[in-house]
Amino acid sequence: MRILHIGKYYPPYAGGMEIFLRDLLKAQRKRSLEVAALVHHHKHSRKSSKENIEGIPIVRTASLGQILYAPVSPTFPLVLKKIIRSFRPHLLHFHFPNPSAFWSLALSEARLIPWMIQWQSDVVPSSIDRRLEKAYRCYRPLEQGMLKRAQKILVASKPYLQNSVPLKPWIPKCTVVPLGVDPERLPWPEPLEIERAEKSWPSGCLRVLSVGRLTYYKGFDVLIRAVGRTRNTAVQIVGEGNLKAELEAEVRRQGVQRQVRLRGGLSNKMLQALFATCDLFCLPSLERTEAFGVVLLEAMRYGKPIVASDIPGSGPGWVVKEGDCGWLVPPGNADALAKKVAYLAAKPSLRREAGQKGQQNFNRKFHIQSVAQGIGDIYGDMVFKSGLAGS
Repeated sequence: MRILHIGKYYPPYAGGMEIFLRDLLKAQRKRSLEVAALVHHHKHSRKSSKENIEGIPIVRTASLGQILYAPVSPTFPLVLKKIIRSFRPHLLHFHFPNPSAFWSLALSEARLIPWMIQWQSDVVPSSIDRRLEKAYRCYRPLEQGMLKRAQKILVASKPYLQNSVPLKPWIPKCTVVPLGVDPERLPWPEPLEIERAEKSWPSGCLRVLSVGRLTYYKGFDVLIRAVGRTRNTAVQIVGEGNLKAELEAEVRRQGVQRQVRLRGGLSNKMLQALFATCDLFCLPSLERTEAFGVVLLEAMRYGKPIVASDIPGSGPGWVVKEGDCGWLVPPGNADALAKKVAYLAAKPSLRREAGQKGQQNFNRKFHIQSVAQGIGDIYGDMVFKSGLAGS
């Protein structure tokens, strides 16, 4: 069976959608599926290119940049048509949100093939970035056209499905399949890397790690303010993004230069070493744009307890509850976050117990192989019903 995945970006671009896509492709290849992916170049002004990464064809289309967090790629429909003709997929697996995927509605080559949509997130009308609400009025008709055409829609958690306005007309098509990660991608670090990470933490402090793009909905400013209200807490924030200068200013404003480090982008080995040496992982996101939190699974893989925002109608709180691996606080509430961190600083045995439970539940519920098996079963049913199974 040949599956063409259509996504936004692909590693080395760092993001939850992209990490999941890579892990899923690798797991599907192990299950003897023939897979390929069409994505955008994350570096602007690059020509379209084709790579073979871990035995998987990855086609990256040229991108002129971003408008409202979405890549702009005029060549996308031409490249999509070309890859459909050459790869001859039995099924198109779209990863949303991704406006470039809307070209599929106009391509006869795409309309002849069954569609699955991996619903990673609604386009949330943000109270932080008001431009999104206006843009969504243009986006919605095309989004609904894609959902109408799709045979199956995968949603990562029950709370997100229950609270998604765009998905309400299509609930009979929807199936909840959690996201997963590949533990082979997250090995225990070598002693030298552990030593380097240990030196990056101040002594005698609760070590708190947070990871993500420095963007509007991640809530890193809330975490910085919370640290300013605690004692003996050290935070490292790993990630790049457009809010770096603002967060650096917030660190100075709160007077926590000795407690908070903005590490930027790090190598996989160094990030893994920080996971291994931290005491607590924090995801302080603010809105439903944070639909699941793949990075929470990575923290669980390393046996780390978690404090996360309990975003109404979203996935992070569900992940923490399913993993039985941590504690939830109201989004945007620096006082509540500070109190929870201070409480946990004095409870090492409680942290250790939560981390152990999370590690066990990761293996049972969020391993990429079990996720790939569930999706593969759905593929088989879709292709059989379409009559393309023997082509």
